[in-house]
Amino acid sequence: MLQVKLIVTGDDFGYCPRRNQGIVDCFLAGAVSNVSLLVNGSAAADAAKLARRYNIPIGLHANLSEGSPVCEVLKTNSSLLNQDGFFHGKMGFRTALSKGLLNMSEVKQELKAQVELFHELTGHLPPHMDGHQHIHVLPEVRHVFAEVLEEYGIKYTRVPIEPGLHNCDWIPPSLMDFYLGVEEDSFNTVDVFTRHGIRWPDIYIGLSTMGKNMSISNIWSAIDTAIVEFTSKASLPAHPTPQSRTITIELMVHPGYPSVPPVGGCGDGPDDFSQSWERLHELQTLIKPELQSHYKTRNIQLCSFKDL
Repeated sequence: MLQVKLIVTGDDFGYCPRRNQGIVDCFLAGAVSNVSLLVNGSAAADAAKLARRYNIPIGLHANLSEGSPVCEVLKTNSSLLNQDGFFHGKMGFRTALSKGLLNMSEVKQELKAQVELFHELTGHLPPHMDGHQHIHVLPEVRHVFAEVLEEYGIKYTRVPIEPGLHNCDWIPPSLMDFYLGVEEDSFNTVDVFTRHGIRWPDIYIGLSTMGKNMSISNIWSAIDTAIVEFTSKASLPAHPTPQSRTITIELMVHPGYPSVPPVGGCGDGPDDFSQSWERLHELQTLIKPELQSHYKTRNIQLCSFKDL
């Protein structure tokens, strides 16, 4: 029987106390097995303490698009900031990048500062590091990101290419356009990360199952679709060795109790995404016992990056 190792990563840990509490509740219910910390989040120190208290596997959610930088010298005069003194935003960052307005040495400076702050808060380097709003796979940024990971010996990242994404007709066109852009950037990043010796799970899931689109059946079918596609591509032998029988998957999730302004965010208050009822919907879906029992019957073992 095929063995599947599933990392369920709760993103945006550290965003606000309510998001932290929701992610911890998911972890304690066995619904989340790994978290990704926003070190510039308003509740990052609290999140690091919770991870220590409950022994939650924790990595770094590198953030160059929301809130304020953590690198002191970049807080006042930097290409990474808009006229209000905050990062450019999810789309603003992409626009500034495409216009050649971002200084890559400042990107590197901020990424390193976030790794250092992560180390300070948690007492260790992150076993994995990915990008908030998928900034880590963008042109130019991907090279700098890979250099930083290699420099610190951070082995694992996320490459957001989701099998079956193109068939998800419930995703609105504007959002699908963004997702397909992320996918294209990810395809172009594979060689760069590989050259730097960086690894990632065999399969990524999380775009088609986000927010209101998350349901037990959607998670099941996303996992099943991905496994079928992966095994057919990999042409696993009929009688594989025990080692080749294991497939690794990362499921990206954003559960939590919705943020209540003005508390939360990364320097400029909580965004609509974090205030949305969809955060609670994800939490309630993930902790359903049917999901847990499905994992067991399918021989799916929840784990974290350090278990790979």
